[in-house]
Amino acid sequence: MEEEMTFWDHLDVLRSSIIKVLVAGVVMGIGAFSMKDWLFRLVLWPRSSDFPTYRWLGAEPFHINLVNTELTEQFMIHMKVALVAGLLVASPYIIYVLFRFISPALYDNERRAGIRLIGASYTMFMIGLVVNYLLVFPLTVRFLGTYSVSADITNLLTLSSYVDTLLLLSLLFGIIFEIPVVAWLLARFGMLKASWMSQYRRHAIVAILIIAAVITPTADIMTLFVVSLPIWLLYEASIWIVKWTSPPASSPVLQA
Repeated sequence: MEEEMTFWDHLDVLRSSIIKVLVAGVVMGIGAFSMKDWLFRLVLWPRSSDFPTYRWLGAEPFHINLVNTELTEQFMIHMKVALVAGLLVASPYIIYVLFRFISPALYDNERRAGIRLIGASYTMFMIGLVVNYLLVFPLTVRFLGTYSVSADITNLLTLSSYVDTLLLLSLLFGIIFEIPVVAWLLARFGMLKASWMSQYRRHAIVAILIIAAVITPTADIMTLFVVSLPIWLLYEASIWIVKWTSPPASSPVLQA
């Protein structure tokens, strides 16, 4: 029979887990930092018309030049991008370490449900990152980077504004793509029904169009449609998920 762990034992395990997470993030970040040319070739690719999305949409040739305005800016951005890339690469291991720490406190059915929930959340978040990089961010960069109120004004976009926009939109779409997971959770607790979502579908479509217009402030109907489409598909998929999800019969605890 296993001996029950004391508070200090749990604290030691937590400290060990945090150290493992930090080491994994730092090691992967250093690896990404050393791959500067490849990393920034990927990051900067959407600013020119040879990016696959632009070729697919038949966009006119263009190229956005970026400038640096501060002495330490390029080095700090290099570190920031490398750290984010390192965390993304190390994220499966980080999630494994954290879940391994909390899993002993869960029942078997909770543990199985937790694995499915974490797996689905992680998968959807990563899909959101990919959709943003291949679709939303390029369209945003092309419109805002080439937009001008007068031919007498030349755009001088900074590297920091470009990278910050990329990171912000990546986080935003990673969260947006959690909609089906959140819908499943709410349905599991009996707080959401497919009939409600179907009844307010028109309202949801209007909200989706508004969100897409804010994300990509362009008068181009094609761009608005392309950005709105994946969000609408997420909503429709959520209706299907909620329809086939029923709350637990007797307990609010997630069951396998």
